[in-house]
Amino acid sequence: MRSLLFVPGDSEKKLEKAFGAGADVVIVDLEDSVAPQNKVLARDTAAHFITEHRHQTKSAIYIRINDLSTGLTDDDLAAVVPVKPDGIMLPKSNSGQDVQHLSAKLRVHEAENGVPDGGIKILPIVTETAAGVLAAATYAKASARLAGITWGAEDLSAAIGARAARDENGRYTDVFRFARTMTILAASAAEVAAIDTVFPGFRDMAGFEAECAQAERDGFTGKMAIHPAQVPVINAVFTPSTEAVKHSMAVVQAFEAAGNPGVVGIDGKMYDRPHLRLAERLLARARATGVWPDLV
Repeated sequence: MRSLLFVPGDSEKKLEKAFGAGADVVIVDLEDSVAPQNKVLARDTAAHFITEHRHQTKSAIYIRINDLSTGLTDDDLAAVVPVKPDGIMLPKSNSGQDVQHLSAKLRVHEAENGVPDGGIKILPIVTETAAGVLAAATYAKASARLAGITWGAEDLSAAIGARAARDENGRYTDVFRFARTMTILAASAAEVAAIDTVFPGFRDMAGFEAECAQAERDGFTGKMAIHPAQVPVINAVFTPSTEAVKHSMAVVQAFEAAGNPGVVGIDGKMYDRPHLRLAERLLARARATGVWPDLV
């Protein structure tokens, strides 16, 4: 998952654009982008549109449901599980226990709708509450459904009373940098994808590209988008370059040729096992993009 594009579930026009945007994942939103009075409409619109148009997109389809504390979760699942989404995004997840709770609900709905047990993945947003940030380590081994871990700043800002998530230079303030860091570490501990949060200024493409590059540098493997124009930038930044792939292949091949020792030398530079692991991870990412079909 490189690019994950949000789209309101109550707008067929926006759903149509999102399905053709080229995102790896389209996240059909039943939560924050839908007004309270439109929740039922959004469920019905999203379910109908996915049923009628799924064949028109190569994107995986995830549904962002309303969080477990709202009382809306069961109605959301009853509406969308029958259309067999690839995954569910869980907002305001407070711990790995919330993922387990959702997994149990999904198991019932899957059984009722002929969906294979465990077939629907879960992508939690883990930093939208203070409790969620502090419980980031609890997602490791929480569920086999866990597809990745992502974070958000706006809801956390509201939860803790912060007037802004960024300073006058556009950098996240310390609390939000901590939440971002915890997301990367939590995803690594759980051995799943780390997905960076949205960039609200969708017209600031230079700033957006810079933030994508920083996220990729720091260990994120994808980023969420709020506008179709952001998708090509995300896909480009999070697709390993030709040079990176060739270098990683050279590292892996050098270790294999030497009988997998602790250290090898390549062009006068020493590489140890952490370098090998990093190369293997980059090649796995390259394979997942489909841009490198010859990598096996």
